[in-house]
Amino acid sequence: MDLFAGAGGLAVGFRNAGWAVVGANDIDKDAGATFRLNFPESVFFEGPVSLLTAETVLRECGLKEGELDCLIGGPPCQSFSYNNHQRSEIGTRARLFEHYLRIVRGLRPKTLIMENVPGILTIGDGSVIETIQSELKSLGYASDVEILSAEEFGTPQVRRRVFIVASRIGAPAQLLPQPTHRSADPRKIKAGQRKGLKHLVTVHKAIGDLPHISNGGGERAAPRGGSRPFSEFQRMARSGTRTVFNHVCHTLTEVNLKRIVHVPEGGNWRDIPRDLLPAGMQRAKLSDHTKRYGRLSRDGLASTLLTKCDPHWGAYVHPTEHRTISVREAARLQGFPDAFQFAGNCLGKHYEQVGNAVPVPVALAIAGAVAKHLVKSAALESEDPVNNESTKLAA
Repeated sequence: MDLFAGAGGLAVGFRNAGWAVVGANDIDKDAGATFRLNFPESVFFEGPVSLLTAETVLRECGLKEGELDCLIGGPPCQSFSYNNHQRSEIGTRARLFEHYLRIVRGLRPKTLIMENVPGILTIGDGSVIETIQSELKSLGYASDVEILSAEEFGTPQVRRRVFIVASRIGAPAQLLPQPTHRSADPRKIKAGQRKGLKHLVTVHKAIGDLPHISNGGGERAAPRGGSRPFSEFQRMARSGTRTVFNHVCHTLTEVNLKRIVHVPEGGNWRDIPRDLLPAGMQRAKLSDHTKRYGRLSRDGLASTLLTKCDPHWGAYVHPTEHRTISVREAARLQGFPDAFQFAGNCLGKHYEQVGNAVPVPVALAIAGAVAKHLVKSAALESEDPVNNESTKLAA
């Protein structure tokens, strides 16, 4: 069951790992349309989580209390983000995690995964994370907290996210996956990385096979054409469809086009002549705004995708073409498979759904770890003649 599901990044990872996604909830009707399109087998509860009850979930999803194997989801994180200059632990949006815990109390899932931005660790001097773990303990869950780096699980993007994991049937640390790829963190590189890790998935390995499109161009659905995959990531992304969906990008204004033509691959606003910059940026120090008007490097990683792929706010310019990255390219950089479609015709909503998502490769790794935890716990339980119950994975 996926709370605050958005378009379904976490759910895609779990489904790809073999889980049944029985239900989801989100207040955003556009995200809900995307979720329904890609998860027709799931029950979708559209509306504010404050109106959702555990009794409704159990009834509509055909579950009994305590039967759900994993509750997943990420309460909206804007109130905790370091990018929010008014970040606070008070207010309606900042307290949505309380509704997550209320649903936990009623469903009593065996395990749970809660995702958020690193800022949740420090907001209110750590009071929010302390409250969450204290409440989980009172409900019979042991919990653990870890920051996971998306690139260490095969995502072509630098993205740090906090995962609160909890279990009422075993050790919560078992729910945290081990990295499969190298890190982009200089501190980890300097300290030495575990042998056997795969190379990072670069931007080119992620999107280099997609068709060329022009500024403001692309199609909602188009044949893939004659391009061939040249990386494992691309082969996995293309599996299951011969159509390229949502390969459409914003139309940059004339002034923005004049700006980005000066930006080389891997460059940013500092490569643009000062007289072409917005008035505010003309007064900026060279050390400021290092990602603005940034052009991606084919041999590097994307920076964290936000809800707007607007060059004024980050490095969202295509490595070799004078345009922003398309919705499909942004989705690839989050690990979404090409078969995943974004519903409707509003580009802004599509970019927003991509930016809000949990990277699919991270979700996939967590889903695998949780499955192993459940199987191990079931095996231990089967040795107990008093409690002998089989496990069926459902999230």
